[in-house]
Amino acid sequence: MTATTKASVSQILRHKDDLGEDDDEPKKKSREDWRKAKELEEARKAGTAPAAVDETGKDINPHIPQYISSAPWYYGTSGPTLKHQRPQADREGSFTKLDTYYNKGVDVSKFSTKFRKGACENCGAMTHNKKDCLERPRKIGAKFTNAGIALDEFNQPNLNLSYDGKRDRWNGYDPSEHKAIIEEYQKVEEAKREMRAQKLEEDPTAAEDEDNDGEDEDKYVDEVDMPGTKVDSKQRITVRNLRIREDTAKYLRNLDLNSAYYDPKTRSMRDNPHPEAAESDYAGENFVRLTGDTVSHAAAQVFAWEAQAAGLDVHLLAEPTKLQMLQNDYHHKKERFEGQEHLKAPPRELLLAQTEIFTQYNRDGTLVTASEKQWLKSQYEEDVLINNHTSVWGSYWKDGQWGYKCCYSFIKMSYCVGEAGKSVVLDLQEPNTSDKKAAPKIEKSSSSSSDSSSESEDEKKSKTEKTSKKKKNKKKAKKKKKKTLEKEKKTEDKLKKALEMEDRNQRHADYLLSKDERKRPYNSMIEVKEPTQEEMEAYMMKRRRDEDPMSQFMS
Repeated sequence: MTATTKASVSQILRHKDDLGEDDDEPKKKSREDWRKAKELEEARKAGTAPAAVDETGKDINPHIPQYISSAPWYYGTSGPTLKHQRPQADREGSFTKLDTYYNKGVDVSKFSTKFRKGACENCGAMTHNKKDCLERPRKIGAKFTNAGIALDEFNQPNLNLSYDGKRDRWNGYDPSEHKAIIEEYQKVEEAKREMRAQKLEEDPTAAEDEDNDGEDEDKYVDEVDMPGTKVDSKQRITVRNLRIREDTAKYLRNLDLNSAYYDPKTRSMRDNPHPEAAESDYAGENFVRLTGDTVSHAAAQVFAWEAQAAGLDVHLLAEPTKLQMLQNDYHHKKERFEGQEHLKAPPRELLLAQTEIFTQYNRDGTLVTASEKQWLKSQYEEDVLINNHTSVWGSYWKDGQWGYKCCYSFIKMSYCVGEAGKSVVLDLQEPNTSDKKAAPKIEKSSSSSSDSSSESEDEKKSKTEKTSKKKKNKKKAKKKKKKTLEKEKKTEDKLKKALEMEDRNQRHADYLLSKDERKRPYNSMIEVKEPTQEEMEAYMMKRRRDEDPMSQFMS
């Protein structure tokens, strides 16, 4: 590191009179001076030359880069230094010390018995106003009563804490407060000693074991090694092993290989090693799961699932009280009634081994045809036949009306007449033309004149109905023709207008193209509006087709 001395402008102007005419400006280093400075820097880095020393006598690390070690010209240094890299004393903020903090509580040294001018009208303290008073509002303030005047709070200092001082949890803690806790425990210990002394005076033959009742757990561990514990008295750590060494190992309960399985990884034996024994010291770890409240908890869970399947909204963890009340009510009703074995019958499909699905099999056991698709039934009654009908209402539809398919009747509560009703409806609906085949008629033997007259009246009615229908159909056809003609006229008019607009647009486009580009208006060639069908048709009719050989003969 080269130690370059730089003189500030103020120093040069200040000592200008002392310098000669030749020394107006600092001399430039020669090549030899640069070479010597470089050799000195390399020697300092290698450790063969002593390091540079600053103004305080400290060594400067030669490996520090030059842009860090060299001070700026306005700093005014007379030699090598790193003072410009350290925090400046004039810019450092003065932070408060750790022993100064906000005062807590009230000033007990000063108290007043009379109301003072400018004090709080509620409590009488001088350090706040009535608006900022934290005491309960009095019915009559201290200003008028001159009684119960509160003590003044401390005037809090204006602290300028540093970053660490703001986050110090022990800032403002008074160590003398801990003495009160120590004194309290000492009083408790003295009281215990006095009680023990009184007991010994009353009963001198009392056992000495009673003296160890109040001792700490650490002392107990130090004095006695409990079975199954590993104690380190230096670190005061107690480690509990997996089993007490005096107990028999699980894998030694039954040495038969076909007995209960012992898992060495988890050191557990779930089954009973002696299932044939009436009484045994160890019945397996699953024995604990089948005792106590585990069985009742499992039964409650099963009851909750069955209740949810039946439609009740209940949950074991969310509503345990509601579930328990339902379960108790269920068991109470179950005890009152007998014959529960008949209520728990299997499903009808399993009981009778029958279904409504029709399937046909071959001799070899394969299906002849695939089973028909089963339609899902709704909550309403289905396939209910009334009044001798063989089909349900709504199985037939004609001219916007619902009816029965078996007799073509449109009256819901009518009686079924079978094929006779079908023939009557077909005769009324079909027109009497030579092209169409006549509908089959059921001939009936009529001996009386009254029957023949009724038939003639029915024929007249059917003829009048046919003629009225023909007239209606003719009127509808005329209306349709009128509407189609009007639509055609409208489309023709729109097309004419579109052709005229297309001619105008083409003329306007030719005019814009003939114009100079600099005089053309802005966005003159852009059309944002979406074209209609008529405009597209006009464009297709008027557009120029260059590939057509006869296009040049068109005017």
